[in-house]
Amino acid sequence: MAFSRRNFLFASALGGASALSSPSLAASVGRLGAELPTGPQYGKGKSMLILGGTRFLGPHLVNAAIAAGWTVTLFNRGRSNPNMFPDLEKLKGDRSDDLSALEGRKWDAVIDTSGYIPRHVKMSAELLADHVSQYVFISTVSVYDDPGGVLLDENSPVGVLEDPTMEEVTGESYGPLKALCEQAAEAAMPGRVTNIRPGLIVGPLDNSGRFTYWPWRVARGGEVLAPGNPDAEIEYIDARDLANFTLHCIHEKTHGVFNANGPGPRVSMQELLHGCKMVLGSDASFTWIPDKELEEYGVGAWIEMPLWIPEAYPHSNANSDKAVAAGLVYRPSGETIRDTFDWEDHVKALGGSLKAEKEAEVLDKWHKRER
Repeated sequence: MAFSRRNFLFASALGGASALSSPSLAASVGRLGAELPTGPQYGKGKSMLILGGTRFLGPHLVNAAIAAGWTVTLFNRGRSNPNMFPDLEKLKGDRSDDLSALEGRKWDAVIDTSGYIPRHVKMSAELLADHVSQYVFISTVSVYDDPGGVLLDENSPVGVLEDPTMEEVTGESYGPLKALCEQAAEAAMPGRVTNIRPGLIVGPLDNSGRFTYWPWRVARGGEVLAPGNPDAEIEYIDARDLANFTLHCIHEKTHGVFNANGPGPRVSMQELLHGCKMVLGSDASFTWIPDKELEEYGVGAWIEMPLWIPEAYPHSNANSDKAVAAGLVYRPSGETIRDTFDWEDHVKALGGSLKAEKEAEVLDKWHKRER
């Protein structure tokens, strides 16, 4: 598979979608909800529908909405973490062929966290068009036709499929399909849609290992294999910041397209690693191995070695200035590091990230090479 933002973010999306499904996850969500700060009750007396709601970003959206006073209804197939949020109304159905549970109902706003196929988004948006005021679609920066090495904004060209009717989600089709989903929502509810395009979403409840690996590994201490260029910029957004921005757009009736990447200001790989060391009180030392040697030693980018993209494969950054101007606020990176590490399931959530045995083997090869 070719290196590209689209492929990287597709792999990340798959990781986040396969959320831990267990009573322990439900308990984790309950504790996160209990710790939410109280704030203005913008949603008091209002109702919200969330399509999805029980995987990674979904629970953070639910908690943020409840904290703001919204009455929340979930619509999904009831397969992922069905025991989560026992006090909420849950409607069961299937986006591909059964939306009957939504018929005849009204909500003030809907958040679509589970749309990947344009036909599915078209069906739900058309059905709800006369029954909701605002449709928020959680998209992705993978929508862009990314040439690499440029700064992308909301007006940059999006990817196009040769066959726009295809419904197979792959590394190459993921982004263009999401772009078509955005267009389907806007066509059904013109001027009332908010399309939010996040990049890498991280934080508690993320079991992909794409960020979780680093707090875990640095906290273990000792010699840590650090990838590539220490000054390489990395981008990610805490799921809770994304949830808060999503709710802010609804409270302010903000419509349009917004990149929600981050953090702001951007940090380098070495800043993240040293941040993990300081926040977690680790004795870790970092051995930086260049791209060429890592590839030679068979270390996989992004998934196996989280956040690492070799410089030989330029990728573009997505500018989030528009979202920041509209109210996107980033929490300190140290808070994301600490909360990710404190999440009790983080050790189970390392995905396909680098195993300790392979890390030791690669470090040994590197030191022999140096000698």
